[in-house]
Amino acid sequence: MAFNGTWKVEKNENYEKFMEVMGVNIMKRKLGAHDNLKITIQQDGNKFTVKESSNFRTVDIEFNLGVNFEYSLADGTELTGAWNMEGNKLVGTFTRKDNGKVLTAYREIIGDELVQTYVYEGVEAKRIFKRG
Repeated sequence: MAFNGTWKVEKNENYEKFMEVMGVNIMKRKLGAHDNLKITIQQDGNKFTVKESSNFRTVDIEFNLGVNFEYSLADGTELTGAWNMEGNKLVGTFTRKDNGKVLTAYREIIGDELVQTYVYEGVEAKRIFKRG
């Protein structure tokens, strides 16, 4: 339940490089690096409701731990996969529908921050959020 709340992105680490490896064009990378993303997370047992709001879109996502679901990234890349809890960390394993490559995402609370880490094709990026 530590994830519950509203989180606003504070800083990115290696995020533009990550988007480049994902195949996002340069204009979208520049915009994506400054998207003012805000995430609202509500956990009820194994069920999560997540609202993502940015300069580009607002999307509501509902998922249960360990159950596959489909998701589209802001650039339109379609994924299928699931989130699981490993210790106090949410671990998402998603497969791109267009090329079958795997994107791994991690969400964890470190101090008073929500740290999202993405790994794709050996490139790691982090987005650090503060409660907002």
